[in-house]
Amino acid sequence: MSIPPFQLRQCENPGCRFRFPVTNGRQTGEFCPHCGAPTRLVLLYSQSERPSSPTQPALPTVEALLDNIRSVYNVGSIFRTADGAGLSHLHLCGITPPPNHPKIAKTALGAEASVAWSQYRNGLDTAVSLKKRGCQLWAIEESADSESLFTAVIPAGSPPIILIVGNERTGIDPDILALCHRILHIPMQGQKKSLNVATAFGIAAYFVRYGQAGS
Repeated sequence: MSIPPFQLRQCENPGCRFRFPVTNGRQTGEFCPHCGAPTRLVLLYSQSERPSSPTQPALPTVEALLDNIRSVYNVGSIFRTADGAGLSHLHLCGITPPPNHPKIAKTALGAEASVAWSQYRNGLDTAVSLKKRGCQLWAIEESADSESLFTAVIPAGSPPIILIVGNERTGIDPDILALCHRILHIPMQGQKKSLNVATAFGIAAYFVRYGQAGS
């Protein structure tokens, strides 16, 4: 199936020169959304095809447990990251909205249909069950005894790793933290002490899956 081309347009007002993309068929782009002046077509282009992936070394099996994530947009973003990083399953616990929520697709962009998931009422019970299954529970949370994510070493043949992220305001359930094999934080150099949960998840998911590939 051919990919429809995109237009890149530029405002003809010398004092504006707003430059923006439009998708054919969705809007004309003939007038500047910033100042209302006429625009001109400067480029017609298509998205580049995804390059073929080289053969990867054996990568760790990674799943995730989302403990009471509140925002549907964060959940959608996490699904998209999980798809890109190759996570095998998402465990949605407590108030975490499932993919059939109408707003998930806005940030998941189809990944909600490609990543396996299960929904549970109780995150603690889920963590206990995963631990009994032999999985390694790795929490992404800053605490007094947490270690930097980037010091984590994954032994060859490691059992499945469950990345755990928690509620945007309250974090991960303390009783779940008590079960975890590791508690990892992302170092922060600025004034803020934490990242958006979807951003933090993305950093952790890609580091755990690919950070030691070939090392």
